[in-house]
Amino acid sequence: MDMLASDTASSALDRAAPISRQIWDAKYRLKSVDGTPIDRTVEDSWRRVAHALAVAETNPAAWEGRFYDALADFRFMPAGRILAGAGSARRVTLFNCFVMGEIEDDLGAIFSHLREAALTMQQGGGIGYDFSSLRPKGAPVKGVGADASGPLSFMDVWDSMCRTIMSAGARRGAMMATLRCDHPDIEAFIAAKREPGRLRNFNLSVLVTDAFMAAVDADADWPLVFGSTTYRILRARALFDSITRATYDYAEPGVIFIDRINARNNLNYCETIHATNPCGEQPLPPYGACLLGSINMARLVHAPFTPHARIEASALADLVAVAIRMMDNTIDVSGFPLEAQLHEAQAKRRIGLGMTGLADALAMCGLRYGSAAAAEKASDWAGQIERAAYLASTDLAREKGAFPLFDREAYLSGETIRGLDADVRAAIAAHGIRNALLTSVAPTGTISLVADNVSSGVEPIFALAYTRKVLQPDGTRTEEEVSDYAVRRFRTLFGDQAPLPEAFVTAQDLTPSEHVRMQAAVQRHVDSAISKTVNVPEDIGMAAFQAVYLDAYRSGCKGCTTYRPNAITGSVLEVKPATPMPGDLLIRSEQLTGVTYKLRWPDSEHAMYVTINDIEQDGMRRPFEIFCNSKNLEHYAWVVALTRMISAVFRRGGEVAFVAEELKQVFDPRGGHWNAGRYVPSLVAAIGDVIERHMLDIGFLAEPENADGYAAPATSPARPGAQLGPICPKCSQPGLVKEAGCLACVHCGWSKCG
Repeated sequence: MDMLASDTASSALDRAAPISRQIWDAKYRLKSVDGTPIDRTVEDSWRRVAHALAVAETNPAAWEGRFYDALADFRFMPAGRILAGAGSARRVTLFNCFVMGEIEDDLGAIFSHLREAALTMQQGGGIGYDFSSLRPKGAPVKGVGADASGPLSFMDVWDSMCRTIMSAGARRGAMMATLRCDHPDIEAFIAAKREPGRLRNFNLSVLVTDAFMAAVDADADWPLVFGSTTYRILRARALFDSITRATYDYAEPGVIFIDRINARNNLNYCETIHATNPCGEQPLPPYGACLLGSINMARLVHAPFTPHARIEASALADLVAVAIRMMDNTIDVSGFPLEAQLHEAQAKRRIGLGMTGLADALAMCGLRYGSAAAAEKASDWAGQIERAAYLASTDLAREKGAFPLFDREAYLSGETIRGLDADVRAAIAAHGIRNALLTSVAPTGTISLVADNVSSGVEPIFALAYTRKVLQPDGTRTEEEVSDYAVRRFRTLFGDQAPLPEAFVTAQDLTPSEHVRMQAAVQRHVDSAISKTVNVPEDIGMAAFQAVYLDAYRSGCKGCTTYRPNAITGSVLEVKPATPMPGDLLIRSEQLTGVTYKLRWPDSEHAMYVTINDIEQDGMRRPFEIFCNSKNLEHYAWVVALTRMISAVFRRGGEVAFVAEELKQVFDPRGGHWNAGRYVPSLVAAIGDVIERHMLDIGFLAEPENADGYAAPATSPARPGAQLGPICPKCSQPGLVKEAGCLACVHCGWSKCG
């Protein structure tokens, strides 16, 4: 028994993969301030959540047991912030993310919104913002005789704020920035991430209108307009080419079909949507919040891998009904960073119930993900969830009342509601409905790993199995195989030597059109949106790549996110191969070659001199040690400590590019300084810049054409030829994947989206 299991009672996680227990312990297990576990098992976590959500009932005892039963065996999986925060007595929000208020085109209002964003992220909420309301760069600012700096300059401020919040130890919170396709600064927005290090805390998406898609189809002119002023006219296809070329090169920006979102919004009679949460599954109005949970389809399959494999409709409906009640109660027991977010949530009671483990469930039923039969079955399951969710919410309305902004005639005339069956519409007409919107498919990330590594959200299985290196307390590393949940179920039933059925496919085995087919099939029964990544091969042609977006639009999707593998996506630097493995200490020779850099910092009248010495290994120079000297003794102690630690990391060999990246993200609370046209947040960050520049100069790192990537992907020893993913910035292991619109690590559970 491992160290983690030894301090827990018998638990469902004892039967799961070690990674499941480790991530539960690190992210979701309630502990005291000194780190002592309060939740002894994952069952304790479920009891804590069930009790906390039942408090909202007039008779909590009648519901606490039913809530626990829904959570048991990972059948219903509330979002991570609920699992981590419910019943913890901590000042946290149980909502994953928010869309913030509409930014008025006024300097005072802009910084008021910045403060709101900081307060929201401080409590762990991701945020989405539409910057389309800000005047373009160069537009006159009346009354001050100046020109506007444009929305991107203020996005830089938001980006710095996010880094500052994270450097203070707050839970990572992602950000989404959107800009309309007709904004005069749209081309600069599209190209923003080509600049090294810029907007790294943002996901970017273009708000694409129906008019723009029609103009692309007709090869028509497309005006860029702000207010009543037309700033430029270009060809719509040229702008479409710019969007898709940027996404082809470095996976951003995404595309949001904003007119379709508003047309199909159940609340289009009382709100207009301009933005989404960071991963895109929740289009939200100003101050809207996303409350997420998922039905684990893989746990509901009866008689898996037989001709009788199925999910019982009645069991699914019963589970959905309890899940809807739990999520509705979450609105009443959660805290909110801002009063406006509380009012918005209570006025509409919007929730987002989705599914996870879809690909595993399909494989267990003998259906190949991406096939027409699998799409039909996925659509059927999504339809069952949709119907059960709406009926459950009408029952809640009869018991507790409809959401305050419910307008019976306007609500029933909505496009999505008109598509529901007659029984559901009759129930809404008779009783109203408790929750304005009910369904959404989110990326389940680490929650899926905790649930014994089921496939994430509606994504395909990423890898059937891969080898994970685990750092032990004594500094050594052991290897363990991490396999997909459905694969292990099959092996348990039929033995390790039995060949896997043809239904087992991975993301790399699918064509782009098969990805889109699955997204579109589920979207037909989701009233919000879906977070899904369409994986495309690296050698895909541009015409075929653009066809993915056209296919998504024509298929009825509400957005499209693609990922094309390349060596630079996700990081500023590309690490060259032929580096020694971590743990192989490098040996210093008598003489080393080095370079001394002069570094000036405005707070000091004396320059700092940074010397980096290199060693040659396998015909390549690599950094070995670093020294810093200055006449200013104010920083002496911490500079010596810092340089000794950095030198120790250099001498261990392996991938050391992360040193520069980590230093560059350190913020001084007193403020940083502008240098060479960009903001350097601290003296430590300036030292990081020097290290990065040196690594580039000696050829240890190669600077790419654009700047948003992690190191080159590795392959899975458990599945030869399968790319396991680029280097994770947290654990430095190859295994970074993009699923459901978010970069995440298959080893340690790190996620760019929190």
